[in-house]
Amino acid sequence: MIDPRLLELLVCPVSKAPLIYRRDCGELWCRQSELAYPVVDDVPHLVEEEARQLSDEELASLERA
Repeated sequence: MIDPRLLELLVCPVSKAPLIYRRDCGELWCRQSELAYPVVDDVPHLVEEEARQLSDEELASLERA
Protein backbone atom coordinates (compact mmCIF):
# COMPACT_ATOMS: atom_id res chain seq x y z
CA MET A 1 0.00 0.00 0.00
CA ILE A 2 1.39 3.37 -1.01
CA ASP A 3 1.11 6.08 1.62
CA PRO A 4 -1.70 8.44 0.49
CA ARG A 5 0.45 11.47 1.39
CA LEU A 6 3.17 10.23 -0.96
CA LEU A 7 0.62 9.64 -3.70
CA GLU A 8 -0.43 13.29 -3.50
CA LEU A 9 3.16 14.33 -4.31
CA LEU A 10 3.95 11.87 -7.10
CA VAL A 11 3.62 12.93 -10.72
CA CYS A 12 4.35 11.27 -14.04
CA PRO A 13 8.01 11.85 -14.95
CA VAL A 14 7.03 12.29 -18.61
CA SER A 15 4.00 14.61 -18.45
CA LYS A 16 4.24 15.90 -14.86
CA ALA A 17 0.54 15.04 -14.51
CA PRO A 18 -0.97 13.39 -11.41
CA LEU A 19 -0.91 9.62 -11.13
CA ILE A 20 -3.74 7.23 -10.28
CA TYR A 21 -2.87 4.26 -8.07
CA ARG A 22 -4.36 1.03 -9.36
CA ARG A 23 -3.88 -1.31 -6.43
CA ASP A 24 -5.60 -4.16 -8.30
CA CYS A 25 -2.81 -4.31 -10.89
CA GLY A 26 0.01 -2.81 -8.82
CA GLU A 27 0.58 0.19 -11.07
CA LEU A 28 0.42 3.96 -11.17
CA TRP A 29 -1.46 5.19 -14.26
CA CYS A 30 -1.13 8.53 -16.02
CA ARG A 31 -4.00 9.73 -18.21
CA GLN A 32 -1.94 12.37 -19.99
CA SER A 33 1.08 10.28 -21.02
CA GLU A 34 -1.00 7.07 -21.26
CA LEU A 35 1.66 5.17 -19.32
CA ALA A 36 1.49 2.70 -16.43
CA TYR A 37 4.37 2.57 -13.94
CA PRO A 38 4.97 -0.56 -11.84
CA VAL A 39 4.81 -0.56 -8.05
CA VAL A 40 7.13 -3.24 -6.68
CA ASP A 41 7.08 -4.06 -2.96
CA ASP A 42 5.14 -0.82 -2.37
CA VAL A 43 7.85 1.22 -4.13
CA PRO A 44 6.83 3.14 -7.27
CA HIS A 45 9.23 2.69 -10.20
CA LEU A 46 8.77 6.01 -11.97
CA VAL A 47 11.22 5.32 -14.77
CA GLU A 48 9.97 5.82 -18.31
CA GLU A 49 11.87 2.76 -19.56
CA GLU A 50 10.01 0.57 -17.02
CA ALA A 51 6.56 1.95 -17.91
CA ARG A 52 4.17 0.28 -20.29
CA GLN A 53 1.64 1.82 -22.66
CA LEU A 54 -1.95 1.72 -21.41
CA SER A 55 -4.37 -0.13 -23.68
CA ASP A 56 -7.42 1.55 -25.21
CA GLU A 57 -9.60 -0.43 -22.80
CA GLU A 58 -7.60 0.75 -19.78
CA LEU A 59 -7.76 4.36 -20.96
CA ALA A 60 -11.52 4.03 -21.40
CA SER A 61 -11.81 2.76 -17.82
CA LEU A 62 -10.04 5.92 -16.63
CA GLU A 63 -12.56 8.07 -18.49
CA ARG A 64 -15.45 6.25 -16.80
CA ALA A 65 -13.93 6.72 -13.34
